[in-house]
This record gives sequence, C-alpha cells and structure tokens, in this order.
Amino acid sequence: MNSFGDRVPTMFDNVRIRSTPATESAGLAGLQGQVYGMTTPSQTEVSVIGESSEDFAYCIHFASHSEDVWMAPELVEFVDHAPGTTLALAGGPKRVRRADGEWIEVVDEPHNVD
Repeated sequence: MNSFGDRVPTMFDNVRIRSTPATESAGLAGLQGQVYGMTTPSQTEVSVIGESSEDFAYCIHFASHSEDVWMAPELVEFVDHAPGTTLALAGGPKRVRRADGEWIEVVDEPHNVD
C-alpha cells in the first residue's frame, strides 16, 4: 500500500492526488481530498482511477466535486489526519480528531435558551 514516509492514509485522513497521466486526464492531479472509504475492487467491482499493484482502492471525497472517486493507492499521498473532523453516530458520543490522528470524546455544553 502506498505511503508518504511512514504514513499510510486511513479513514478521514486528508490526502493529495499525485500528478500522473491518469489523474491529469481526470482533472484530479494536485487536488486535496479526504479518505471516505476503502475497498477491494475485485470484490466490489468499483471503477478505479489508476493502476495498482494491490487489490485495494481508496474512496476520496473532494469538496469541489459532486461525486466521490475511487483511486489506486499509488496515486494518493498522506497530508494530515484532518484535525478537527467530527464524528457523531446516532446514540453515541461525539468525537473530534486530533492532529496526531487520535479521536477524543467531546461533551457538548448545554446551551442556555433564556
């Protein structure tokens, strides 16, 4: 799997798309996005941009695009852990991501509605 130094992108990390003929053709070279998923293309039959030496792909979300894109890991560079990203599941606690990638539980303060 592709990595930047010793950092392999994981869920919700910010990534940058490498410049290659495939990413330039798709208009994605140099863009920054966020990892929204991972899959095994041979099992899910998703359309993946780029060639991969592994049966693995990242789902990348770009704020500037209406649809997410599946990309070969060799085209994806780790940027950071997207500090400040919040995650809240129904019935569960709200969590916020720190710069080191750790998720911390956040307790919302009650608001005075006087």
